[in-house]
Amino acid sequence: MKSSSLVACLPILLLVACGRAEPVEDMPSQEELAAAANAAAAKAVAADRAESEESRNYVNVDRGFSITFPEGWERDASASDADGVVYRDPGAGADVRIFWKPDEDGQTLQQAVSALSRSSEGVDGDYIGDNEYRGTANDGEGNNVAVRLLRQPSGAIVTATFGYPEMLSEQYQAIAEKVLDSLSIFAPRAETAEGGTAQGAAANAAGTAQ
Repeated sequence: MKSSSLVACLPILLLVACGRAEPVEDMPSQEELAAAANAAAAKAVAADRAESEESRNYVNVDRGFSITFPEGWERDASASDADGVVYRDPGAGADVRIFWKPDEDGQTLQQAVSALSRSSEGVDGDYIGDNEYRGTANDGEGNNVAVRLLRQPSGAIVTATFGYPEMLSEQYQAIAEKVLDSLSIFAPRAETAEGGTAQGAAANAAGTAQ
């Protein structure tokens, strides 16, 4: 009889023991679970955004400049080369062109702007210090062109143009300004300690081969 009573009490004893081993108050609340889920989602979105922005950055280490393009734009490989790149908006006929030109006979920034003016219509802008020019132009084919030129210490000039249909000025003007604002210059690889070391090694190797 006593044995039967003991067996009947075992499930109750086990439940009590389990309850003591894992107190209910130690479990996370629904609010805490929701907060953790939201934090994880925000982290994933931030990581995806950072990766997307990184993929839109164009950096030309050899020529010493970089720029960030609008999301969804596509590189025109046939129009790009070692000195620069062209990206296009696949749907609206807009494009961004950034090219580096070495110093030729001490060409000044003013001379580079004059050369640009001869290839466009209605070029108008301002010089910002001695090494930068910002302006606008028209290509004569119904497109507005936002322009930015930067002169490197070596005398080389980086020219960036953002062209878009004149009828879409309201949509593209702010985008053009943002893209050209992202253009920056830095020391080309050949002018850095790393690049100079590599060039010296190459020259020594060529001399040894001779």
